[in-house]
Parts: sequence; C-alpha cells; structure tokens
Amino acid sequence: MRPEEYGEKYPDHLLEQYKLYVEMADRISQRREHTNRFYVTLLAALAALLVVLVRFTLLGDDGYTTLLNVVILCSGVFGAFLSWVWCLNIQSYRALNSAKFVIIHKLEKQLPFNMYKEEWNLIEKPGHSPKYIQLTAIEQYVPIIVLGVFLLLIGYSLFMLVRC
Repeated sequence: MRPEEYGEKYPDHLLEQYKLYVEMADRISQRREHTNRFYVTLLAALAALLVVLVRFTLLGDDGYTTLLNVVILCSGVFGAFLSWVWCLNIQSYRALNSAKFVIIHKLEKQLPFNMYKEEWNLIEKPGHSPKYIQLTAIEQYVPIIVLGVFLLLIGYSLFMLVRC
C-alpha cells in the first residue's frame, strides 16, 4: 500500500511494524538457541547413560554383552535420529531468519537509515577482518558431528552383535 493511500499515520505505523518485526526476528534467534540447548542436553544425557551402562557392564558379568550391544544399537539409532532432526531444525530456523531479514531490508528502504543492510554491507566488504562466518553455518556442523558419532556406535554395535 502506498503511503498516500494509507493516510497520515503511515510513517508512525511503519516504524511500529518495523520495531515489532525486528523483535520477532530476535525471538526466532532466541528460540533457535533454546532448541540447540535442548538437543545438546538430550544427546549429552543419552551419551552419559551409555557411558554408565558400559561402565557397569564392563565391571559385571559377560552375560550382558549382547544386551549391552542391543542397548548401544538402540541408543545409536535414537541419537542419530535426534541429530538428524536437530539438523532439520537448524535449517528451518535459518530459512525463517533469512526470510525475516529480507522483509526487514524491504521495510528499511522506507526508513531514514538502513541499519541492517549497512551492517551486512560492512560484514561482506572485502578485507573485512575478522571474516564473518554465519552462526547457522557453524552450528550446522555440531549435529552432523554428533550424528557421525552415533552412526559409529550403530556400526560398532552391529559388528559386535554379528560377531557374537
């Protein structure tokens, strides 16, 4: 809608919409952070449980070896699944944040100064030091590494079950 069609309150309402939208973008980032903490906590608890099970099994009778390998297999599958879902969550938040910033840049074109656009221009400027690496690019590696660990656990447990 063009400003002249909207009326005299257009600048005020545009500024309020902009403020609200920037706040919503920040909330998405906070939700992403909470989601990452959730997965780290859950996967760390799963890993700790496995360590405890392996420790007590190694101290105990050899009759539990098959059971232990089944538990490791199930834990590996569950951990791999959680890691994969975590990756999907990060990609989803990344897409949502990208879309929000496209809209923020469009809104800024109607404001006196384009803060976020200027920030990105400075970051992407050749010779900018230190080089900016998007957080979502970095955080995407963590669940992939964790996924790899759980896939190794699956492989190990399958090998041990077939060997027995």
